[in-house]
Amino acid sequence: MALIAVIGAAGRQGMAQVRQALAAGYEVRAISRRPDPFAGADIPGVERVKVVPMDLYDPSTYRAALEGVDYIFYTHPLQARADRATLVGQVGRAAAELGVKRVVWNTSSWIPDKPGDPFTYGANTAGINALWRSGAPGTVFGSVLFMDNLLTNWARPFIVNEGRYVYPHNPNLEANWISLDDVARFMLVSLERPDLEGAWVNIGGPERLRGPQVAQALSEALGRPIRYDPCTPEDFGRYLVEAAGDEMPAEMRADFAKGIEAFYEYNNTAPTRPFAVNMDYVYERFPELAGKLETLGAWAKRQNWGESNFRPPFG
Repeated sequence: MALIAVIGAAGRQGMAQVRQALAAGYEVRAISRRPDPFAGADIPGVERVKVVPMDLYDPSTYRAALEGVDYIFYTHPLQARADRATLVGQVGRAAAELGVKRVVWNTSSWIPDKPGDPFTYGANTAGINALWRSGAPGTVFGSVLFMDNLLTNWARPFIVNEGRYVYPHNPNLEANWISLDDVARFMLVSLERPDLEGAWVNIGGPERLRGPQVAQALSEALGRPIRYDPCTPEDFGRYLVEAAGDEMPAEMRADFAKGIEAFYEYNNTAPTRPFAVNMDYVYERFPELAGKLETLGAWAKRQNWGESNFRPPFG
């Protein structure tokens, strides 16, 4: 079976990609600076995964880490010290030199189809152009909003301890929440699809939900009332910084929090609706996944909401 290198395997998104790639029968190489990136995580078959170090900010380390792989899964780091176009362009150039069959980039945010959108959105367009120009065959997914965020240390304690779903979405904002396992399934499906080489697609989950509907799904999953209690974007930026703890350098915290605040202020009012996905179009492009994507309610019911559940704060 083909070999997939997962860059950023220690993060939540990378772990889902490792888990789904193993379940699909692929060989997996975990690219991580951590010698044991899966400590505490429940990943069946993880003993078959080879962990290889690589410094994303030092392209001289790429060849040793990526040589011999068939495919690369790349997720842009939330706390990246370089812009999206620079990093994905570097990965693409290394992949082209090594003859990699496909680079699949998960942007972790929406990809605009017209100019003018700020924050990660415009940067995604620049990154896609950099990947195409690198010479590597590529596919790009704009995954818009993750169900798994609700398990993080910036969201779960409010839900579990206080019966509150706290998020900075205004009550009328609609979002196609998607599970990280489903994001990984899209990435895997693309590997056998020649028509998706050189393509980008925004993806989301099967339901377009508002805040009170998310709270209702959580109430049913946890068996007790969970109310929607939206916070301000400013508060949300602070929650993320606090959840990161020592993993975020002190000098980054103020700017990171301000960036999150501005990002969600924009998302709450943007006419482009960056969290809403045209799922009819997605199913047309991916008929093999139609009817198979997880609803928020189904996802929430299979989660371990306890303190012992392993969950890295970011990634």
